[in-house]
Amino acid sequence: MSTTPQMECASDAHIENFLAFLEVEKNASIHTIKNYRIDLREFCGFLNHEVTPDISQINYLSVRRFLAHLKENHYLKSSISRKLACLKSFFKYLTREHVVETNPAGGISSPKRDKKLPSFLDEKEIERLLESIHGDSWKIKRDRAMMETLYSAGVRVSELVGLNVDDVDLLSGLVKVRGKGKKERLVPLGSYASNAIKDYLEALPADLINGSHALFLNRSRTRMTDRSVRRMILKYAKRAALKKGISPHTLRHTFATHLLDRGADLRSVQELLGHAHLSTTQIYTHVTSKRLKDAYQAAHPRA
Repeated sequence: MSTTPQMECASDAHIENFLAFLEVEKNASIHTIKNYRIDLREFCGFLNHEVTPDISQINYLSVRRFLAHLKENHYLKSSISRKLACLKSFFKYLTREHVVETNPAGGISSPKRDKKLPSFLDEKEIERLLESIHGDSWKIKRDRAMMETLYSAGVRVSELVGLNVDDVDLLSGLVKVRGKGKKERLVPLGSYASNAIKDYLEALPADLINGSHALFLNRSRTRMTDRSVRRMILKYAKRAALKKGISPHTLRHTFATHLLDRGADLRSVQELLGHAHLSTTQIYTHVTSKRLKDAYQAAHPRA
C-alpha cells in the first residue's frame, strides 16, 4: 500500500495545517485565511479533475496548467496573482515540513497587473456627501461620524467597523487602527471627525454603550458590518446626487488623493494608509499627475 500523501489529504489535513500555521505563526488575517482556503481547494479540485495521483507529483507544469485554466476562464489578473501567491506560500510550507522536495510554484512570475486609476471625489463632491447627513438621532450622528472618519483617517471599511471605543483618543486626535495582518497603526483624526465621534457618543443611549466595546453600533446593539456601511454610503451618495459610483474605498482613495494634491509626501501617505509597500501608494501619484496634465492642457496656450 502506498504511503505517498494523496491530494485528498492535501485538500484536507495539509491545507488545514498550513492555514493553522498562517494564523498562529504568521498572524494572518481572517480574510487571508478564508481566501487561501478557497484558492487551495480550487487548485486541488482542478488537479483531481486531471487525475493527478499524489501531491509529490505536482510540478511546475501542474501549476502552469492551473494558471492557464484560470486565464481561460477570464479570472482577473489580481485574482490569479493572489492564487499564485497562495500556492507559493503553501508549497514553501510543505517543503519546510518535508512533504514535498521542491516548490513547484517558486519560479513562476505573477502576471503583470493592469494599473487601474482609483476613483475619488473632488473637494466639492466630498462636501456635498458629508453635508447630506443631517439630523439629531443617534443613528444619523453615527453615520456622520463613520463617514467623517473614513475620509479623515483614510481607513478601510473593515478597519472602521473593527474600531473599539478605547481605540479613539479624542483629546489627542488619534485613532488606533488594526489593519491587514493584524498590524496596528496610529492615524490622526481631523477636528471634524473628532467632533462627529464626540457628538455620536454623547447621543448614544446609555443602554447601547453598556457592555459593548465596539465604537459603531447598529440598532441591535452589535458591531456595524462592512455591508451596512456600504449601504449607508450609497444612501447618502444618492441623497447628494453624486453621479459616480461610490464605496467606502472611494473615501480612502479620496483621502490619499487630497493629501498628495496639497503637498503631503508619499512616505507619510503610505504610513497613514497602512500600505506595506510604497509601490501600492504610488498609484495615487498617477492620479495627481493626470490632474496636473489636464490642467496644463486646458490652460497653456502652447500645450
